[in-house]
Amino acid sequence: MLIVGLTGGIGCGKSAVTDLFERLGVPVIDADKVAREVVEPGQPALALIEKRFGSHVLAADGSLDRAQLRRMIFDDQQARRDLESILHPLIRQTMRRRLDALQAPYAILSIPLLQETGQNDSVDRVLVVDCTEEVQLERVCRRDRTEVENARAILAAQSSRTEKLKIADDVIENSGPREALIPQVEALHRRYLEESGRY
Repeated sequence: MLIVGLTGGIGCGKSAVTDLFERLGVPVIDADKVAREVVEPGQPALALIEKRFGSHVLAADGSLDRAQLRRMIFDDQQARRDLESILHPLIRQTMRRRLDALQAPYAILSIPLLQETGQNDSVDRVLVVDCTEEVQLERVCRRDRTEVENARAILAAQSSRTEKLKIADDVIENSGPREALIPQVEALHRRYLEESGRY
């Protein structure tokens, strides 16, 4: 099975692209969704996070208070590394199990930090969803109801657009309207089906 690693900066429209692939019947395993699942109440990761960061990262109902945790790790590199050492192995294991259970010509692993976590070598092709920084900032501010300065700080914490494009085998340009994604996704779908015949 051909494995396509899909990545891109925040606000580039990765979800819009994976939605279109899913409509074409392509299995998508999304690291962000898996990351939310592994910290649900009763999951081992939540207990490990509480042990490392304290009970104040839990909401009143016992679930993870994501906003509080985000504030704690944003400017603390060690805290961020500690959180990643808890979450990343569990996320990878879960994604690998789901991938191994699939029967399809190809599958997409949607991993925002594909490059940052060194996973680009574990996929057959890297697909980067790209847009201009101005569009990224506008989308992040609108979606998260945040200030431009906050959005810039989030962008600065990720690998740059140039670095992402360097590792790309394929690029979907998403600075324009959502409808412009459809022909790009359909063309790549045909190419991946053709390519998957070699696996």
